[in-house]
Amino acid sequence: MLDGTRLAAVDLGSNSFRLEIGRIDRGQYFRTDYLKETVRQGNGLDDNRNLSAEAMQRGLDCLARFGGHLAGFNPALVNAVATQTLRDARNRNQFLALANQALGFPVRVISGRDEARLTFQGVAHLLASSGERRLVVDIGGRSTEFVLGQGFEATALDSFQVGSIVWSQLYFPQGQFTQAAFDAAELAARAMLDVATLSYRKPSWEAAYGSAGTVAAVSEVLAAAGWPSSHVSRNGLDWLLQALLQAKDIDHLALPGIQAARRPVIGGGLAILRAVFDVLGIDQLHHASGGLRHGLICELMDAAGEEVNLSPVSVNGTLL
Repeated sequence: MLDGTRLAAVDLGSNSFRLEIGRIDRGQYFRTDYLKETVRQGNGLDDNRNLSAEAMQRGLDCLARFGGHLAGFNPALVNAVATQTLRDARNRNQFLALANQALGFPVRVISGRDEARLTFQGVAHLLASSGERRLVVDIGGRSTEFVLGQGFEATALDSFQVGSIVWSQLYFPQGQFTQAAFDAAELAARAMLDVATLSYRKPSWEAAYGSAGTVAAVSEVLAAAGWPSSHVSRNGLDWLLQALLQAKDIDHLALPGIQAARRPVIGGGLAILRAVFDVLGIDQLHHASGGLRHGLICELMDAAGEEVNLSPVSVNGTLL
């Protein structure tokens, strides 16, 4: 790729849509722009698994705004994907036809395994080079991905239909936090994830990393409360559970570090994260800055025959 070439990744997640824009400088990718909007399409599926008109419109409005930032881009250098919500939606083709027009570029629905693979690539390329065996966990709005790998090679990967939006709707529908609700939510998550015990539990890995979504939100809350910012611990999760139980409901939840958009799904996300720790025997989950959108950039660079080299900072010095 020539210096100055611009690349873009669009991630249509169940909770948030993200746009990543960057350019190549001396063979290295640097981020120049990043946009994130909480669209929460994942709670717009009805009992027949159809996206509601309102959920569709929220997504289309966001994509139209993203499209304005992508004017003039080479279509071959824009990588736009959708994840679990559109994997589930029976009327996804109707939405995708409109989404392609709104964004100005084609959107493809990727499988859960592809989502896991790309997430691992994004995480691995923004971690220090190491021979350690790594576990990567990504808890999204409607799915959770587990990946094992070493270097840039994934050796095992799976996607499970367990997510913060779905679990919050099922177990905290009125936004109320009770011990009984958390017990039920964690038990259900463990039951869904238990099949992963044999493949993804220690000693299959030496270090565990959490990407984006729930892990990032929990890390921010714990860091604001004085816990280490580098990782999430079992003790930290216990503290956060007690903080939610003490608040009793979302309206009375006043935790520094929690974003307004994350409040409605924090209960479900925390329950799943606690279940992940139990099922996989995790004591510390390190917060990884890479994620799916970085994997999409890696895919673009690889397709162009370019050595994948992501900078951990943007052109203005901000961490990716």
